Amino acid sequence: MHPAIGIALLLTDQSLRLDCRYENTTTLPIQYEFSLTRETKKHVLYGTVGVPEHTYRSRTNLTSKYNLKVLYLSAFTTKDEGTYTCELRLSGQPSSVSSQNVSVLRDKLVKCEGISLLAQNTSWLLLLLLSLSLLQATDFISL
Repeated sequence: MHPAIGIALLLTDQSLRLDCRYENTTTLPIQYEFSLTRETKKHVLYGTVGVPEHTYRSRTNLTSKYNLKVLYLSAFTTKDEGTYTCELRLSGQPSSVSSQNVSVLRDKLVKCEGISLLAQNTSWLLLLLLSLSLLQATDFISL
């Protein structure tokens, strides 16, 4: 049994936010790892699986809610470009690994009024984007 997983990315100013949403249909706890692969080298940013690298410890923060883990990376620069991965596994089940990747190139992100969005195919992200559109439409009408 693999946890279903979706990933989304938000870049504002100098901070990167990486959302990892999942569905766990078991009662087993979820172990997780956020990592960055840059020039074929994997760098562990945060998690319970690998050991986070010292250079990222002071720049990362995690919030966790039901079926959602959100990683924040501050002071984002071009040196942080690469492929970000969210990996989940069920505790005690080494074969139950699920992961999603998203490539981050600062200049290639789609700009949306100072906020950049890049995401993989997930239905919950579509709802998020529709919500943002509705909020923008509401702001326009209130002018």
